[in-house]
Amino acid sequence: MSEVIKVPDIGGGEGEVIEILVNEGDTVEAEQSLLVLESDKASMEVPCPKAGVVKAIKAKLGDTLKEGDALIELEIASGDSNEDSESEEKPAEAEKPKQPESKDQAPAQEKKSEPSQAAAKKAASKSEAVKVPDLGSDAGAKVIEILVSKGDKVEADQSLLVLESDKASMELPAPFAGVIESIEVKLEQDVKTGDLIMHMQVQGEADDAEPAGDKDSAKESPDDAKAEAPKQAASAASESKTPDVETPPPVGGPSREGAKVHAGPAVRMLAREFGIDLVDVKPTGPRERILKEDVQKHVQAVMKQQKSGNAAVGGSGIPAVPAVDFSRFGEVETKDMTRLQQVGAANIHRSWLNVPHVTQFDLADISALEAFRKEQKAVAEKAGVKLTILPFLLKACAHVLNEQPGFNVALAPNGKQLIQKKFVHIGFAVDTPDGLLVPVIRDVDKKSLLQLAGEAAELAEKARNKKLGADAMQGACFTISSLGHIGGTYFTPIVNSPEVAILGVSKATMQPVWDGQAFQPQLMLPLSLSYDHRAINGAAAAQFTKRLGELLGDIRSMLL
Repeated sequence: MSEVIKVPDIGGGEGEVIEILVNEGDTVEAEQSLLVLESDKASMEVPCPKAGVVKAIKAKLGDTLKEGDALIELEIASGDSNEDSESEEKPAEAEKPKQPESKDQAPAQEKKSEPSQAAAKKAASKSEAVKVPDLGSDAGAKVIEILVSKGDKVEADQSLLVLESDKASMELPAPFAGVIESIEVKLEQDVKTGDLIMHMQVQGEADDAEPAGDKDSAKESPDDAKAEAPKQAASAASESKTPDVETPPPVGGPSREGAKVHAGPAVRMLAREFGIDLVDVKPTGPRERILKEDVQKHVQAVMKQQKSGNAAVGGSGIPAVPAVDFSRFGEVETKDMTRLQQVGAANIHRSWLNVPHVTQFDLADISALEAFRKEQKAVAEKAGVKLTILPFLLKACAHVLNEQPGFNVALAPNGKQLIQKKFVHIGFAVDTPDGLLVPVIRDVDKKSLLQLAGEAAELAEKARNKKLGADAMQGACFTISSLGHIGGTYFTPIVNSPEVAILGVSKATMQPVWDGQAFQPQLMLPLSLSYDHRAINGAAAAQFTKRLGELLGDIRSMLL
């Protein structure tokens, strides 16, 4: 059965259709919003009283509707329409003709009201309480914006604050002109009809005292009082308004630096879920209204911008490097970065932005270590491995990590805790044609030098041949980056977050070292220890490199 859904009671006014939320053929549930109406004081979503299928839409964007106007034609179950047909008949039966007003009563009332009005006028100012007017529901509303401050001078009908309920957002106007004496509500506070919102200092007329002449008017019949009430309300409204007072602007939302936005409750809720400031969203709806589609497009644009500028900006707010047309200066060729290079760039940039880096430099005398390594060359070849300096570095670093567990930690995401690791897994950087990879050797402190040499060679080979699995690059406590085969003196390696330290090793060179009597040629290894200053202080870093140098200087000390 088809039924026409009409505009419900909207407070006796009318509103403009600024958004239609359903389409023909849509299945709607009871209380689902159909469209958004906007009046001078509020925007509201009109709910569907019943469930059904939208057969036809009777209104269009820009239409001005009032109570009783047709909204949609709804296809519903036949059993749902009985109550409505009964309710439509009852008002017709209940209507009663109004009794005519006596001609003799009107002049008498006017005569009695004249001394009453004269006695009620005062020149002194007084404090008046401003309360929440009838919201049309017991559910209440939330204060989403306060438009005035203490001490502000406001005119009658000037907006004081913005309330938002489940179905509408509205600006509450000042009932009279005056100065804001105190504000009794806070942002996000829930209020309901009759709650106190502020006090105003009002100058001029007040009618709180009941004149003696009004006592007689209380004896009038109820019908006469009802007939007189609209006249008194109209008279009061005409006295309170002046020609210079402008009509308040359409309902606004949370503002920033005085900027207003124009959106319904559903759109505001969506923006809050995404964490979007509506001031930043470009409106496309009628009268510069922000629609749900506008919020969604804004979120897509922000995500696209962050994704495209991840390596350049990384969410830090740092302006991206401007694009330059290098072809103006000569021939160029654009090549795509490998996926490994792209991922590595993003990870390195994230670590650099989030970790406060400090680098401790030192030198280690590895003359004796190098002599021992050469002596064990034949033993290593017999075991099927090549003994380089890397296994010695791995073993020495594992030893120091156990001695100084403050380097074997991770900073908790809340920034207030340190996660202590009870294992010693160390990663080492491998340069491949496609980019930098960091395989991880597990339980370094429990393995021999020859075992470490064999495992490091195997992992490095897999990395270069693109056979290294993701698991083999996870779980490291510490990282070693060696440039000894290339050259250089010192460098600042970037901490591989969530680790808190990384060791950079440069090329060892022969240098003169004073032994107390003469300069002796010694093979010196440059060490560069970068660390996260949030977890490690400078003294601990200096102790780390000093102890590492002692172990590399005499590897026998690791047996003690």
